[in-house]
Amino acid sequence: MQAGRTGGFGHGSAMSHEMSLVVLFAASLLAGAQNALAGGGSFVTFPALLLAGLDPRAANVTSTVALFPGQVLSGWAGRSLARGTPGLSFPALCGVSLAGGAVGAVLLLATPVTFFARLVPWLVLFATAVFTWGSFFRRPVSGGRRMGTAAAGLLQFAIAIYGGYFGGGIGFLMLAALTTAGLAVRAAGATKNVLAGVMNFSALLVFLWSPDVHWAPAAVVCGGAILGGLVGAWLLRRVPERVLRIGIVAVGAALTVGLFLRPV
Repeated sequence: MQAGRTGGFGHGSAMSHEMSLVVLFAASLLAGAQNALAGGGSFVTFPALLLAGLDPRAANVTSTVALFPGQVLSGWAGRSLARGTPGLSFPALCGVSLAGGAVGAVLLLATPVTFFARLVPWLVLFATAVFTWGSFFRRPVSGGRRMGTAAAGLLQFAIAIYGGYFGGGIGFLMLAALTTAGLAVRAAGATKNVLAGVMNFSALLVFLWSPDVHWAPAAVVCGGAILGGLVGAWLLRRVPERVLRIGIVAVGAALTVGLFLRPV
């Protein structure tokens, strides 16, 4: 972590600098494609940054910064479908997400590295469980009772705090919240892409002043993720989404086990 804002890869990495570059770029290509196709790219970039020698908090912060441009592109591409929920306008949702993301980012930077390292396995376990639920068990809401305006706003604020703090699984959390609040699935998907970018924008503004951002690996991950996103858009009609989701869950499960077994 001491490499600082202008630094590169963490000290004491078991991998050479060149190998770290190759692994990071390959991982970010996969992450960009996954985000374009099914989501869950941070499940790939986070462990790759750990392997590159970053501590867990720095890996989380650097991954958030590096994946942000790709989130902006995804949100922009579907902006015409994004909308607010009944009783809660789209600008209001953006404002709530902006505030929550900033709160989560500040909480993350206030968390001691050693404590965050102990917390990470539980966060990854939670994110993997959320992703699994959203991928294979969640049923779209059709009719029935809708979530109230105040409840929808508070839930989005809580999701945004989690997004600024860690962020794994926020896509499915928002899909569940937005559809329950009354949005159709397609509109909810486009809206959550924009809101994910908004909450991470506020987190980015906080992280830019943190020494936990490692700019050399962030640049590698950012470039690879953008290129991977373009590849993912091309593969959108060619690769079964279920296969990708199974792969993401497998990565999340393996990462959870590895983090629980990893000495802090």
